[in-house]
Amino acid sequence: MTKKIVFLLTAALMAAPVTAQDLGAPIGSDQPVESIAVEGESADGPLRGTVTDESAWSDIGIAIPAFATDRERPTPANDAGTGALGREVARVITANLRNNGLFKPVGPDSLPQPAFTQITAPAFGTWSGKGAEMLVHGYVRARDDGKLVVGCYLYDVALQNELVREGWVVAAGDWRRAAHKCSDIIFSRLTGESPFFDSRIAYIAETGPKDRRVKRLAVMDSDGANHRFLTLGSATALTPRYSPDYSKILYLSYVDGNPRIYVYDIGTGKQTLVSENRNPTIAPRWSPDGRHILYSMAVSGNTDIYRVPATGGASVKLTDNPGIDVGGSYSPDGSKIVFESDRSGSQQCYVMDAVGTNQKRISFFGGRCATPEWSPRGDQIAFTRIAGDFNVAVMNTSGGGMRVLTRGWQDEAPTWAPNGRIIQFFRTEQNSGRSGIWQVDLTGQNERRLPTPVDASDPAWGPIRP
Repeated sequence: MTKKIVFLLTAALMAAPVTAQDLGAPIGSDQPVESIAVEGESADGPLRGTVTDESAWSDIGIAIPAFATDRERPTPANDAGTGALGREVARVITANLRNNGLFKPVGPDSLPQPAFTQITAPAFGTWSGKGAEMLVHGYVRARDDGKLVVGCYLYDVALQNELVREGWVVAAGDWRRAAHKCSDIIFSRLTGESPFFDSRIAYIAETGPKDRRVKRLAVMDSDGANHRFLTLGSATALTPRYSPDYSKILYLSYVDGNPRIYVYDIGTGKQTLVSENRNPTIAPRWSPDGRHILYSMAVSGNTDIYRVPATGGASVKLTDNPGIDVGGSYSPDGSKIVFESDRSGSQQCYVMDAVGTNQKRISFFGGRCATPEWSPRGDQIAFTRIAGDFNVAVMNTSGGGMRVLTRGWQDEAPTWAPNGRIIQFFRTEQNSGRSGIWQVDLTGQNERRLPTPVDASDPAWGPIRP
């Protein structure tokens, strides 16, 4: 473990001397998406409620034809008008549902497009003949103020019954958010699980040779779209994490050779210095209430975990053992912290109270345990299992029920989806050293790589957007 930590700290210190500001253009805050009544309801009436069903859904065939439009109109969202945009919305929904591994969606490019009048009155015979168990209908309407209205409907084809409907008003540039919101209500309705598609991922974008690696803070949507660089790359950025309320991103930056913990405000693009240390510092993490930040700092060869107010101030030392204590991920209720330590002679995972008391080892399954991350559900901990190769695994909060989910050469740094069902991590390829962001569900059977324009590491999955 010592060699690995020394390597990480040495790599971080390779940044060239720079000024404190290293920011690109601000990303801008996300305005809450407005829900509205959709076709089939009174214009001023409420949305119809969701039918409750706790059946297990798996391998469901879902037909997702192109979303209709009431009339073809130009829109700032694209160059081809609302009809073409309706097809793009359906494509995004299809990709979302296919990539989570539970459903068998058929997208708009191989299906007939329904007329606008059929959105609330589907031709069920057409779809039952195509083997669809579920049907997604929707529409895109351009308003005079430049905004879009997107309606989304889910039908049970066999029962010829509407299961759920919802509609949103979005800015033209946010049309993908409406597609993700539609994906979320379909996923939640059919699985009983919390949604996760309308979320973002922060990560570290890496370019350049190994001895002069440029590491920039970047963000993208959950499907890899709408990619943005947040820092310019003149200072090394490491280990980003979204705040619990989604308004900020915490990250570590080495400026003039000194590690600094910054909080980046998503709305304003400004950053606040939380802590600056002359000693090597790694792995800052939020508390669930957003009031505190954990980090690890090496002093005289001994690394311990500290807590500092998110607004800055005096730090409190939580561990005090010979060796290296690293990381720190809070349980969702804020009462416990899971971390890694080599105090037993090898890299293992431990749990302690939030104030640093009752520290105990929980990993006893062979190999080493690193980078633990508590599930947002509170029932499991994801971690990097090192047993020859590096792989992503999960265990319960007492260390039992360990399951290895990936089988790559070097898979590490897991981060949970907001619903606790999917885990992202970064994979380094053997021989080439190239790295990318991957995700896997809790079955371990559905892996996929997310597209990034450059090499990628240290993903952090943010909460559902407002």
